Amino acid sequence: MFKSVGRHVCAFDLEWVPDPTSGRRVYGLPTTLPDAEVFEVMWAKAGATTEKPRPHLKTALCRVVAVSAVVREQQNNGEITLRLTTLPRQGDRLMDEGELIATFLGYLGQHHPQLVGFNSQTADLPILLQRGLVSGVSAAEFCRRADKGWGSDYFSRHGDAHIDLKSILSGWGIATPTLHELAAAMGIPGQVGAQPHDVVNWWIEGDLRSIVAQSQYDALSTYLVWLRAARFAGFFSEDQYIEEEGRVRGMVGDRIAQGDHYLTQYLNRWDSLNPQPADAVILPLVATAETTNQAA
Repeated sequence: MFKSVGRHVCAFDLEWVPDPTSGRRVYGLPTTLPDAEVFEVMWAKAGATTEKPRPHLKTALCRVVAVSAVVREQQNNGEITLRLTTLPRQGDRLMDEGELIATFLGYLGQHHPQLVGFNSQTADLPILLQRGLVSGVSAAEFCRRADKGWGSDYFSRHGDAHIDLKSILSGWGIATPTLHELAAAMGIPGQVGAQPHDVVNWWIEGDLRSIVAQSQYDALSTYLVWLRAARFAGFFSEDQYIEEEGRVRGMVGDRIAQGDHYLTQYLNRWDSLNPQPADAVILPLVATAETTNQAA
């Protein structure tokens, strides 16, 4: 189990799709070949079968299209703020991949939050590094290693700067649950909606909004699983844990009131899995506005 809960925590999720430009370069395909046909070649090279026509591609050949995070900050006076933030900031406008990665890694390098993910040690962090190289960005502050101890060293597997919940809670092997399975078993939304999400189909259809919404759902679920793990490890009392969940509900409710109505689906799913008692604590937020230099 992790050893600490940081005063600044960032629970994040990435969404990515096959990158046709990389596919053309790697497999020597003509620039005039349509993206959909490039995808088919990439899947075929990755071992596609009739039973599994879209196998996982190596992350270096995929493009990061969205990153979302739930950010928790504890001020010196003990006051706690919570926000849900996403890149691209406008959910219907595609963001340059290099700019997206540089912005997120720049935020981490500048503010050094405790980073929390699910399968982030073997998937999310590597794709950020690989695609950062592909995009030619610089992330000097993020890459800087601690001189002594582990500090905010995101590359160390021995400190608490980067917590991979899958590694800590699940291990590896045939019995390892997905984030959705583990979350749903806890009464936390796993799958949201009637059908399993399909980021590639949304991408092909030009439906960036659904991809961004899914990224936010997964970031919320990752944060809620982390809260449960922190409660299990003794970092929150029962009352504190109830308050922390109340903050999440309050934050989501505020976002819905501001016009992000798709989050109602997440809240409804959460309520259906884990109905709240009549006296549930819903705490108001101190701050919900996103700032340019704190986009995650």
